[in-house]
Amino acid sequence: MWRRASKKLEILRKIRASAEPKPSSHVARSKELSQFCHVEGQASINPRCPFMGSRQNRESESLNAEMGGFKFVFSANPFGISRFNTQPMRSFATAAEAILTSSSSEEDEIRELMEEINKHSSEKPQSLQPKEPKLIAGMPQGKYRALRSRQIKMETEAWDKAAKEYQELLADMCEHKLAPNLPYMKSLFLGWFEPLTDAIKAEQDLCKVQKNRISHAQYFEQLPADMMAVITMHKLMGLLMTGGGNGSATVVQAALQIGEAVEHEARIRRFLEKSKKKHSSTSMNEDDEGKAQERLRKKVTNLMKKQKVHQIKQIVKGHDDSKPWGQDNQVKVGCRLIQLLVETAYIQPPLDQIGDGPPDIRPAFIHTQRTISKETQKPSRRYGVIECDPLVRKGLEKTARHMVIPYMPMLLPPLNWAGYDKGAYLFLPSYIMRTHGAKQQRAALKSVPKQQLATVFEALDTLGNTKWRINKKVLSIVDRIWASGGRLADLVDREDVPLPEEPDSDDAATIRKWKWKVRNIKKENAERHSQRCDIELKLAVARKMREEEGFYYPHNLDFRGRAYPMHPHLNHLGSDLCRGILEFAEGRPLRKSGLQWLKVHLANLYAGGVDKLSYEAREAFTENHMDDVFDSADRPLEGRRWWLSAEDPFQCLAACINLTEALRSPSPEDYISHIPVHQDGSCNGLQHYAALGRDKLGAEAVNLVAGEKPADVYSGIAARVLEIMHRDAQKDPATDTNAHYARLLLNQVDRKLVKQTVMTSVYGVTYVGARDQIKRRLKERNAIADDNESFAASCYAAKTTMTALGEMFEAARSIMGWLGDCAKVIASENQPVRWTTPLGLPVVQPYRNLGRRLVKTSLQVLTLRQETDKIMVKRQRTAFPPNFVHSLDGSHMMMTAIACKRAGLSFAGVHDSYWTHACDVEEMNRILREKFVELYELPILENLLDSFQTSFPTLQFPPLPERGDFDLREVLESPYFFN
Repeated sequence: MWRRASKKLEILRKIRASAEPKPSSHVARSKELSQFCHVEGQASINPRCPFMGSRQNRESESLNAEMGGFKFVFSANPFGISRFNTQPMRSFATAAEAILTSSSSEEDEIRELMEEINKHSSEKPQSLQPKEPKLIAGMPQGKYRALRSRQIKMETEAWDKAAKEYQELLADMCEHKLAPNLPYMKSLFLGWFEPLTDAIKAEQDLCKVQKNRISHAQYFEQLPADMMAVITMHKLMGLLMTGGGNGSATVVQAALQIGEAVEHEARIRRFLEKSKKKHSSTSMNEDDEGKAQERLRKKVTNLMKKQKVHQIKQIVKGHDDSKPWGQDNQVKVGCRLIQLLVETAYIQPPLDQIGDGPPDIRPAFIHTQRTISKETQKPSRRYGVIECDPLVRKGLEKTARHMVIPYMPMLLPPLNWAGYDKGAYLFLPSYIMRTHGAKQQRAALKSVPKQQLATVFEALDTLGNTKWRINKKVLSIVDRIWASGGRLADLVDREDVPLPEEPDSDDAATIRKWKWKVRNIKKENAERHSQRCDIELKLAVARKMREEEGFYYPHNLDFRGRAYPMHPHLNHLGSDLCRGILEFAEGRPLRKSGLQWLKVHLANLYAGGVDKLSYEAREAFTENHMDDVFDSADRPLEGRRWWLSAEDPFQCLAACINLTEALRSPSPEDYISHIPVHQDGSCNGLQHYAALGRDKLGAEAVNLVAGEKPADVYSGIAARVLEIMHRDAQKDPATDTNAHYARLLLNQVDRKLVKQTVMTSVYGVTYVGARDQIKRRLKERNAIADDNESFAASCYAAKTTMTALGEMFEAARSIMGWLGDCAKVIASENQPVRWTTPLGLPVVQPYRNLGRRLVKTSLQVLTLRQETDKIMVKRQRTAFPPNFVHSLDGSHMMMTAIACKRAGLSFAGVHDSYWTHACDVEEMNRILREKFVELYELPILENLLDSFQTSFPTLQFPPLPERGDFDLREVLESPYFFN
């Protein structure tokens, strides 16, 4: 054995010696070497010697370089032996082959050595090869980890960070003996923080002494006082900002939210501390249990950073003796915290408003009762509410930038959905469906095999992986307008409407009119306040994300299967303001088709009837207004302000800037564009009904059939309404009141007046809903000054519009009627209507009567609502047709999203509006049409009826409605189906 090893070493030494380059032989031998193997920089010229792949070449070259020679690769046929000629050839592939000729007795050993060397070469570690950077979610590892670390902090450290910030500010105040220069609302937060924290500490001490006498005692000491103070302030202020504009929030809602947040933080904190203490007290010799606890603690910590709260809760439930608090205890803790805030939080006007008198110090919040009427309940009821002082209410609009905003856009792609509560955010509780406490819907979703929901998961992942960024140019314009008081581009006025002075009169009619006017102005001011808070929240998020390279919106579903971003404020489902300051983070060259689509897109955003022209006419409209486009881009506020005339002004401005930059670039077609271009369905609800019923007339009205220009269903209905009103206007107003209102409205009827009613008619809009919609449109135009007259005219217009709709869409009405009748049959058996969407998503309608449960708290007796077993029959019937159609349009959008992803397109969806880059619009148009046809080639109504009959075999359901002979394949050739 040693002799063989010695020979191998000697052979290896000879190989090294022979492989060293010699001036006399290197050039002469290169031609011979090249016949058998690849010398670096040359190609093979001997077809009988195939080479290894590039990766293997690199490994062999690396090995040979270690051996000391110039780089060479062993041939697959290293000894030059042909299968037809056993005589060795005289040209040598390597120095090793040259040695072969000098000692034929060593041939076997050399061959064996060669195999070992080649084997060793193939086993060389990867570290010797040039490494390609490993990508995670399309970005380098280091960058992904840095973003992930920031994301974890955003999700898990918000409350701690806020509490520490207040503590540091307080310490700074004490050290320098003066108040820091803070914005007004932040100084209020700081002023409330310390007294509230002290009050909570005192309450916690009392709970320890009187544990048996205070109902919330065992729950109140599970978190540090400063963290409970921050949660209470921020949760309550958040509710006041989004609570309808009157600066109040119901006690039950506020208490539940605060109590739930405290329980969530306390449970995890207690478990981690308990397991850590147990581990530290375990001896070295008897540490099995301690190690288990430590592993468990690490697992929970890891889940906090990487996975889901639900998984943590499952672990905690198994290792924690405490039971879930339940709503009763949540509201008790929440109410006590609110009560302490009410008792400790005070406010006084800023110094410049005090004057010479004593400081006006008053409570920042008061607990009172208010009569609140809700749409879902006819009689108004009195609720306990927390109202804030007018100074706090005024400051709410400036509070957004100091608020802890949960569910911010993510800095890295969301986790892929893999279950009911597995996906989206790294740590924040994430659920695939917003069930709003509906137990049956939640149970149905959890019982479905994951494979059945694979398509839904993939669609939500696709929507969540679309990368966005802030359009800084548009945001800067928004900031300028907002700083100067709003009032432009649909931004609300930042000032309230002044209240009229009380008339100096005893006339009852005059006083009544004044009171009516004051009430309306107060309502208008409340609406303005609500809008200002909303805009501030949107802008606060935009400013936070402004410098980010990109961000993502995790999506989940409502119970019908429609997708929504989980972040609530700044997202592409929002207003024109949101859409104007958002754009794709990824840019793509426009190309020729993209340049055309960008012009069409700009015309669509300008609207005003332009969006109803042919594509060629829309493109021509933009080209005819290029001076206005350039002026809007160059001088948006100083120039002619053409963009402000658009129906969607901020999106129009973004398109003007994009188009201007493209046309001024050296090659417009190569310009990199980030603007999302929209393709919208034409009254999409009616499109789905027309496809379900194969209704040819309905299909023509909503662009399922090709035409020279888009058919406009809203204009069609408006024309029919106008026709009816012309007829009524001929009558005598003395004998027919409709004649008076017809004459009053003749100049007001257009597509915009009836559009919302037509859109919502297929979703079950009632006469009252239609009346309110039309009344709002008339109010926007200041068409009728007198409120009573405006109300009566709206009633007449709503009835006329509903009549016109019934005449034009008879087939859709028959399917709606059939769906409603089926729902009535099921609901009459005290069962909810349930179905499965074409993508496998189970849907259960949640409409049940609600019961009431009284809970006595330190603040007031609260009424908690809970589901009962009694079904709301009427609601189940009226809601089923629109909910069913929503589930179908959600399926179409998700099918399109998946297909676009597989085709390499960026995609975003807003129900019936699909977005992609300008250069990819034509490809997306092809895909969305194919998916619509694919969806409706399924026997959807037949499957629905079968599922009903299977679930309720003893019930009698009405037969399917008759359907027409419309050919679905015509949709593929319709240019204005989505446009």
